[in-house]
Amino acid sequence: MEIKKGKLIRWVDAKGFGFIKPENGKGDIFIHITALKGMGRKPVIGDIIHYEIGTDTNGKTRAVNAKIEGVSQSLTLEPLIHKRKTSTPVRTKPRAYRRTAKPKNGFNLLPAVIVIGIAIFIYGKVSKDDPVTANVKPQVQPVRPIERFKFQGKVWCTEMGSYEEAVFYLRNCPGTKMDGDGDGIPCERQF
Repeated sequence: MEIKKGKLIRWVDAKGFGFIKPENGKGDIFIHITALKGMGRKPVIGDIIHYEIGTDTNGKTRAVNAKIEGVSQSLTLEPLIHKRKTSTPVRTKPRAYRRTAKPKNGFNLLPAVIVIGIAIFIYGKVSKDDPVTANVKPQVQPVRPIERFKFQGKVWCTEMGSYEEAVFYLRNCPGTKMDGDGDGIPCERQF
């Protein structure tokens, strides 16, 4: 590529670009700070720039592989990059969407409060009127006074006055005929 020469006529330091007026006087050439790799300082208006012509992704012409006349080129990119970072304006007021500082102890109470609140809400809903258990009435057998049954030779279910009596005879008296299927439950049809 052919090296051209021109004078920097405009430079926007905050954005890192400017324009070069070529020696031949035809149209201004765009230059970006990245074209000045390894330079010891940033360009200033009036600097003589040596550059090559290149095109960007949109097909527009721009200066590439540029050097500032009379400025030494350093081996690293550190000075130019460092200066560019510090030249951008620093905001003094934080934006509304920035996060607030976390507590110094590293523990944030908001998630804990939310979890406790949800647990209390769920417990309150479940413990008040649980629709599953609200309609179910426990079936409580009336408690009868303990009767003492005596062996009186009863063998059949028709001779029993209560289920408890039938259980007493089945467990304690041999020869009863109250458990036809042998499952240990006497007089299933009667009681």
